[in-house]
Amino acid sequence: MIINELEIKRGLQNRGIRPSNKRVAVMKYLIENPVHPTVDEIYRDLHKSIPSLSKTTVYNTLKILVGNGAVLSLLIDDKNCRYDGFTHSHAHFICNSCGKIFDVGLKEGYNFNGTVDLKGFNVKSAHLYFSGYCELCNSLAGNCEQ
Repeated sequence: MIINELEIKRGLQNRGIRPSNKRVAVMKYLIENPVHPTVDEIYRDLHKSIPSLSKTTVYNTLKILVGNGAVLSLLIDDKNCRYDGFTHSHAHFICNSCGKIFDVGLKEGYNFNGTVDLKGFNVKSAHLYFSGYCELCNSLAGNCEQ
């Protein structure tokens, strides 16, 4: 998906984020690469076109984006925090074999916060994760129970 940088700037401004060139680049990367990358992956890929980008800047940018609700941080992987530029209500599936993370759509109207009785709590976010074997890994294993 290719997205207009002007749209990204407006989206960041609407969330109270100053749209610096590096913040726009990180946000654009997340939208155009919905593979739930790590900080290292984002840095490695963006550093090629933005040599002045530091890993610290990527960390700080992601902290701001997550803190203002523009990006989701996923703690689905035991080794790394991953990031998702798609913030609408959805779940995730992680493959136990290849480690890829996939977005999983939810039925329209499904609301995480409405599924649990949390009287007195002010829920800001909820995450739903599934794990198992993706279609490709499952087929490579001969459809055996892994």
